[in-house]
Order: sequence, then C-alpha cells, then structure tokens
Amino acid sequence: MKTTEMLESFPAQVTLPPGLLSRVIDSLLSCAQACTTCADACLSEDMVADLRVCIRTNLDCADSCGGTARILSRQTGYDAVVTRAHLQACIAVCHACGDECAQHAEMHEHCRVCAEECRACEAACRELLAMTA
Repeated sequence: MKTTEMLESFPAQVTLPPGLLSRVIDSLLSCAQACTTCADACLSEDMVADLRVCIRTNLDCADSCGGTARILSRQTGYDAVVTRAHLQACIAVCHACGDECAQHAEMHEHCRVCAEECRACEAACRELLAMTA
C-alpha cells in the first residue's frame, strides 16, 4: 500500500505521527477487507443461518474500519474529537467482531483469519488513540 508515501507527500505537516498513522490506516483497510470476505464466506457456508450474527458483525466492522481509514487519511483541518470518536467506535466493533469470529474459528478458517485481523486492528487503533489524548 502507498499509505506512507501518500502521507509523506502531504504538503502540510501531518498532525499525527506519520509512521503510526500509516500503520493504522493500513490495518483498518486490511481489517475491512478481511471482514467483507469473511461475511461473504459465511454466506457460502451450509449453516449460514447459524452465522447471521457473525455476518452482521463482519459488515458493521468492515464499514466502521473503512470509514475510519478514510477519516484518518484526511489531515487538512484535523479534528481530534472526530478522530477519537471514530477510533473508539472502531475499537469497539473490532473487539465485538473479533469475539464473534473467534467463536466460529475452529469450524471456519475464514473466521479465524478475520478474528486475527480484528484483534490486530483493535490494537493498532488503541495505540493511535493514546496519541490523540
């Protein structure tokens, strides 16, 4: 991903630490992709009715992560209050999705992978949130 290169090309000073910011944006995008794919894979399972909550949580997490990545990518007129709110929401939904997918991880490999991505994204968001306080 060209996130670091894009942030380094920013004409003004980036408010948040660029290296950390880049890692978090990449983690958010990776998590959004994993959650979208996991939801789709759940839809392919024979026991799809048992995975409704997982699918819903996957889609919520994918939307939250994607939106947060886009917000973090915009540094002009940076607003710490908005950034913190989105990071907090993302932490909550990544935690919920990670827990939900972990319940299915032994039976579905896609849920195991998704749970790992959610945990990594949650940790990355927590790290950046600590820098915005």
